[in-house]
Formats: sequence, structure tokens, C-alpha cells
Amino acid sequence: MLKVSDLVVNYGVINAVKKVNFEINQGEIVTLIGANGAGKTTILKSISGLLKAKSGQIEYEGKSINRQKAPKIVAAGISQVPEGRHIFPGLSVKENLQMGAFLVKDSSKIRQGFQEVYDRFPVLKERENQDAATLSGGEQQMLAMGRALMARPKLILLDEPSMGLAPIFINEIFDIIKEINSNGTTVLLIEQNAKKALSIADRGYVVASGEIKMTGTGGELLQNEDVQKAYLGG
Repeated sequence: MLKVSDLVVNYGVINAVKKVNFEINQGEIVTLIGANGAGKTTILKSISGLLKAKSGQIEYEGKSINRQKAPKIVAAGISQVPEGRHIFPGLSVKENLQMGAFLVKDSSKIRQGFQEVYDRFPVLKERENQDAATLSGGEQQMLAMGRALMARPKLILLDEPSMGLAPIFINEIFDIIKEINSNGTTVLLIEQNAKKALSIADRGYVVASGEIKMTGTGGELLQNEDVQKAYLGG
């Protein structure tokens, strides 16, 4: 579904991503784990068109998206939930969700999207007229995920969905990720909580200093001694 080949991304003179290669098959949950500053978010932003690669290739469903602008990439079926959620303060929960559907032209699909989001996140229905900025951190994360789902993506990019959340919300968010995936959406997950991420992932890639250092199934990486020492507190 997605193939990244020899991806190089620079911030000015800083080489943030160095010839990264990985792929995602339709229906998978794939996770990128690594320390802060490893290049994981830069990779996601390159896929979603927010950053331009210096070189390399990003192919989605067999076609290059390197030169596509972000709205076209969303229209093609890729949505991103950014690190830090970035909900729109001053807009209601419902208005935030409407922003996620700005490229959906079919009003019946928008109505269906609202129904699906409210079924998955009942608290958002309860608070649909409330200023999104007044939601708790966990509720804002649900809103950010719901907003991305309003675009009806085939592939969803999740950047640190559990960051700053209470443990009860972390478990709930990971249950929701599994549910989204079981309903047919492919998932690329970046997550500081490597143990949680690997426990739900089909496959994982370890990113360090802008490079892929290791790959395997979620189970294999959970059992790997180097991964345990570096990321799992083993």
C-alpha cells in the first residue's frame, strides 16, 4: 500500500532522515519506534506532504506522491493525526470534525462520517457544541482521531497518540486503534510507548539517528534484547 525507498529529508543543513526504506501492506498496523529526535515525525510529515523530501521515493498504491501537495494526498486516502493533537480552539467539537471532511463533497458521506465518529467516540456526541479547547487531553485525542477519520482514509498516520494522557486513556486509545484497523483502515503508528505499540503492531521498525536500524514483527521486537534495553526498560 505504501512503499518508502531511500528517503532523505533535510532541515536546512541537518540531515534528519537518511535513506530510509520501509513498506506497509494493506490492512496492517505498522509502528515506527525510537527516541525523540530520531526522525519519526519527519518521516510522517514527508508522507503526508507537509515536508518535501530531498531525495528518494514515496509510493502510495503504486503511484509516486513525492510531489503531491497535502490536500491531494488527503484526497487520495491518507490522513494524519499530528503529535500534540492540534485541535482548533474556538471551534466546537462538531466544527472541528467538519474541518476533517473539507474534501468530502458527498453530504450523505459526511453525515455517515459523523455517525461513525459519534458511535466510536460517544463523548464527542455529548460535547458536540462545546469549545474543543475545553476538552480533556484524552477527549482532544479522540477528537483529533475523529477529525482524521472524517476524511474517510484508507491509511491513517498516528503521531504519538498516547502522549501526555492518563493511563486509563492510553489503554482506551490503543483499543480504538485496533478497532479502526479491524474495520479496514491501515495504520502507521509512531509512539513513545514502544511496548504498547509493538503489542498491537503486525510489524515494527526501529528508527535511530534518521535511519532504520532494525525491523521485525511486533512480537519479535518485543522479545529482542537490544530493543528491550533501549526502549522497553528491560
